[in-house]
Amino acid sequence: MRPVDLAREHGLSTQAIRNYEDAGVLPAAGRTAHGYRTYTPLHAQALRAFLALVPGHGHRTATSIMQAVNRGATEDALRLIDESHGRLLDDRRTLQAVEAALRDLAPVPPERGETFIGPLARRLGIRPATLRKWEDAGLVRPRRDPRTGYRIYSAADVRDVRLVHQLRRGGYLLEQIAPLIAQVRSAGGVAPLESALRDWQARLSARGRAMLRGSAELDAYLRAREP
Repeated sequence: MRPVDLAREHGLSTQAIRNYEDAGVLPAAGRTAHGYRTYTPLHAQALRAFLALVPGHGHRTATSIMQAVNRGATEDALRLIDESHGRLLDDRRTLQAVEAALRDLAPVPPERGETFIGPLARRLGIRPATLRKWEDAGLVRPRRDPRTGYRIYSAADVRDVRLVHQLRRGGYLLEQIAPLIAQVRSAGGVAPLESALRDWQARLSARGRAMLRGSAELDAYLRAREP
């Protein structure tokens, strides 16, 4: 089988096939008397496995998985797959925590007005120092009274504080919460995030299905490599 024959099935260039071989994604090719590469059905299955792994695990991890298999380190490849599944599970748990936190957030009507750090901290059962820490992390951005310098929390600020509080209670780190708060602000509130959360769920589901397809093709390649 020539490089072009291997490439044609997937709409790739022959250079891409050579690059994959050089990177260890494909096992080493045979050579003709004139030095031309020759491939076998085993190489074709390796390529199918790699291309199936990429959507679920990403190009770098898929490459590492194939490199491990091709050097005979199957356990290393399986560990990489387990770690990738672990990251997907973490992402699912994060999404669930975000959904739960948003469900628990009752709307804060504008007519409730503004509040100061002390009353807000007492309302949530936390210390004012905690609110200042969240402010330092960029999660909350109260304005300052120009005369007294006191922090003044608007209804939107209170919403952000309550969302941070819910996620912190769920065990999430400030750096994990920051992207969500930024999204809440850019969306103009919690309600517009419903569509984003559905999209997030769809992406996680697609990633999980892609992992299944990748596993099936990799298993076929492992079986093809058996003596």
